[in-house]
Amino acid sequence: MKVLKTVNLKGLGKKYSGKVRDYYVVGDKRILITTDRISAFDRVLDFIPYKGQVLNKISEFWFDKTKDIVQNHVLVVPHGNVMIASSAKTIPIEMVVRGYMTGVTGTSIWGSYEKGERVIYGIKFPEGLKKNQKLPKPVITPTTKAEVGHDERLTGKEIIKKKIVSPKLWREIEKVAVELFERGTEICSKAGIILVDTKYEFGLYKGKLMLIDEIHTPDSSRFWIKKTYAERFKKGLEPENFDKEFMRIWFKKKGYSGDGKAPVMPKSFINKISKRYIAIYEKITGKKFVFDKTEIKDQIKIALSKKGK
Repeated sequence: MKVLKTVNLKGLGKKYSGKVRDYYVVGDKRILITTDRISAFDRVLDFIPYKGQVLNKISEFWFDKTKDIVQNHVLVVPHGNVMIASSAKTIPIEMVVRGYMTGVTGTSIWGSYEKGERVIYGIKFPEGLKKNQKLPKPVITPTTKAEVGHDERLTGKEIIKKKIVSPKLWREIEKVAVELFERGTEICSKAGIILVDTKYEFGLYKGKLMLIDEIHTPDSSRFWIKKTYAERFKKGLEPENFDKEFMRIWFKKKGYSGDGKAPVMPKSFINKISKRYIAIYEKITGKKFVFDKTEIKDQIKIALSKKGK
């Protein structure tokens, strides 16, 4: 199976690259190409067949389902890997909303709670919580948006003190993030899925808050199987998941947390990840995943040439 590692398109100006996406800025539009790169612990670790199209298509689904809550950057999706979007000014905060006490990364709340911390991200947690337990209500645990290195924890007070955003804008971002999480929880529940936690990114476009990047994907979210969660939690077993958490756990078991040389994933494991990504897309959207084989460059040209695009 072929993978999309990167793109190099002439005539669109400078190429920018994030961990997963390559993009070009053309006027007030941003051409986002979601590749098959997979990252964890703030590092690109390998390439997963079809992953880019799954992320792009599931984001398109969610952007449409949440556009009544906040405007988003989508203009058109001309190809399975491509989204043409409004070029908003990025707010350098990753808004992580968590509904459960879990996680294995350095920014997770379970890692800190297990070490004895009870005030995490400025939030006071009660004694006696167990790993993977549902929280009384969702909590917001923001981090910096690091282009290089690891994301760092933030609190609401720090965000305002550092003047990253104004107090008024911060309150709006908090409110919107919770509403997005509640909408995601509702739709996932109907599909037999638990939305455990997720990450949102925002920008400003013509002075107004705009949801950007991706939303409720298996890259940015944890998903558990709803029907087996309660029994597995009762037995102290890890929930059945449909995201890349099991990949993080695989690396953790091999002693890797983002520093040094990463272990190489076997092809069989890579294929399992690919199948999981496709499965979560189909479960949530109710649609069969169909791989887009058309030429990326041609579809971008057609989309840009259309009046108003």
